[in-house]
Amino acid sequence: MFEELKPHLAELRKRLLISIATIFVMFVISFGFWEHILDWMIMPLKEALPPGSNVIFTKVGEAFFTALKVSFFAALIFSLPVIFWQLWLFIAPGLYEHEKKFVLPFVISATTMFVLGALFAYYVVFPFGFSYLINFGSQLFTALPSIGEYVGFFTKLMFGFGLAFELPVITFFLASLGLVTDESLKSFFKYAIIIIFAVAALLTPPDVLSQLLMAGPLVILYGVSIIIARIINPASKNEEEIEEADEEEA
Repeated sequence: MFEELKPHLAELRKRLLISIATIFVMFVISFGFWEHILDWMIMPLKEALPPGSNVIFTKVGEAFFTALKVSFFAALIFSLPVIFWQLWLFIAPGLYEHEKKFVLPFVISATTMFVLGALFAYYVVFPFGFSYLINFGSQLFTALPSIGEYVGFFTKLMFGFGLAFELPVITFFLASLGLVTDESLKSFFKYAIIIIFAVAALLTPPDVLSQLLMAGPLVILYGVSIIIARIINPASKNEEEIEEADEEEA
């Protein structure tokens, strides 16, 4: 069994090395202008800060490690096309010839959806979430947010929203492989709603508005995914009747 896995492991190592090398190059480039990237990252926070508040650092080396985090975050974003490309090349040997032609649409759509999710978080969710969190209790306390904690919080949300917006792309891929149909997604909808709101509660600030701002688009994207599956791999009449019977029994 190990001998059978060796070619796959060698291919996986090759794709990982290319991805890591790309991230490293982008990291070195990004480190050269990390201050400009950080200015963009903290803009939503600064706009939410009340008068008399400012962003600070409290630990020795926090500014330096923040610069590393910022550079690494930028490197991952800039490397996304290459990472998605290497991911596709790794799974491509198991696909049919007509499926291998999806490489360019996959790379473009996956990168675009990730960026759209991150921008939605930055321009829609962050202003509401930070304004609520920073100004809550501001009449009693002075807000002095730590730059290290903020950058960690920022990157977590950006990647969370970016990955969440990949749902239609994943659905297209799974439907193309015949692994999901529109009916299977419809039957899973009630469970998907619970999962979506649970993920939104974990990834967003602890206020209802921010959670709805994440859960709402995800529900819409799930609906879009059902339409995509219906176009790519619609369920047959027999499958629909079986699933309807199963739902009635449940």
